[in-house]
Amino acid sequence: MMTNGGKTTLSMSLHQQIPNSYIIAQDSYFKDDSVVPVDSHGFKQYDMLDALHMDTMMNDVNSWRRDPESFLRQFGLMPEQTSSEEEEVFVLIVEGFLIFNHRALNELFDKRYFMEIPYEVCKKRRSSRVYRPPDPPGYFDGHVWPMYLKNRREMESRVSGVEFLDGLSPKEELLDAVCKEVYQEIKRLMEKN
Repeated sequence: MMTNGGKTTLSMSLHQQIPNSYIIAQDSYFKDDSVVPVDSHGFKQYDMLDALHMDTMMNDVNSWRRDPESFLRQFGLMPEQTSSEEEEVFVLIVEGFLIFNHRALNELFDKRYFMEIPYEVCKKRRSSRVYRPPDPPGYFDGHVWPMYLKNRREMESRVSGVEFLDGLSPKEELLDAVCKEVYQEIKRLMEKN
């Protein structure tokens, strides 16, 4: 997924709409800055799976899959009660910029959404945000955008079933469309079981 494309905003909105949902965000799994590789231009290589603790992220995802109620309680969250006739449903929202590039993680998804925005919009949004550490001059054009294109090509060559979303569409429109699809998927999975 692209940087500043709207994935976190959509994920947070989905979480607010879907009971018993939880977000695991890939940005929470970055390795310490001191161990992130540097390329030949001196740019830190944050846009690679090697910059992330993917083993820890996979452990968290698998912990959720084994027992979502216990997982929620671990973080002081209480599952929402449903009526006695309804089966409790738990939804894990996984968001991140390389989630489809990690084969084992990607294989777990029931739905896949990819937010995209044009280069100019992405660059403008990126320049308006504060990063720790800050982006060095030329970082977006010299590293971020080329790595996005590389990672996207890799994802497109290996992953099917990805729905591309226009990150410039109104947020409410995107949320409504994705929420509807997620609820349809929940219904389909419940009927299957």
